[in-house]
Amino acid sequence: MRRRATIATAVAGLAIAGCGSGGVHEIAPWKSEAPYLPPPELQARSAPAASTPGAGTSAGRGSGAPTDAEVTRDLERAFGPGGARSVDAAGLSGEGLATIPPSAPARVAAIIRAGNSVARKPYVYGGGHGRVAGETFIDSAYDCSGSVSFALAAAGLVDSPMDSTALSRYGRPGPGRWVTIYANGGHAWMTVAGLRFDTSGRAERGSRWQSAQRGTVGFTVRHPPGL
Repeated sequence: MRRRATIATAVAGLAIAGCGSGGVHEIAPWKSEAPYLPPPELQARSAPAASTPGAGTSAGRGSGAPTDAEVTRDLERAFGPGGARSVDAAGLSGEGLATIPPSAPARVAAIIRAGNSVARKPYVYGGGHGRVAGETFIDSAYDCSGSVSFALAAAGLVDSPMDSTALSRYGRPGPGRWVTIYANGGHAWMTVAGLRFDTSGRAERGSRWQSAQRGTVGFTVRHPPGL
């Protein structure tokens, strides 16, 4: 579904300067459905080896259940060496979009899908902080905090755009299991399942998703509750 609007919006009401604190830009058509990039498919499990005499279920393994060694072997066959860790890590496609790791919770998957939908959109100061016909987040370009807010909103974690200063106080302190937000008065970015989502990355590869990390000195470290 596509919406068309040409309403110029002035971003106001954000008292502290920083990414997302102001600017005037034009709302443009926006594609509501983000692309879905599935993870690599697990290869079919090979036929189980014959059981070793004397190896019963007394060690806590149910009849027919795979052993830890079998699970690890299957993960490495599907995802390569270290495959057991790969199920928690997002990948990066050739188009600069993130793949959803197999073990990601639904809210993390929602963040990644939303991030993909704006990953390659242009940057504009104040982008993503407007409101049209009662709807927020819809824009033709996004600044750093606007794009982070957009992705978090898709998972129901924020209900209105936040500037970088507000994001530096959002959620709980410290890194998260899946999502970590880095913010200060002038910039905001986050990592999701091991990938960096950062407006500054567009200048490098045309996408906000980056596999390379960056320095965190001068940023507060926060995470969404439960993630």
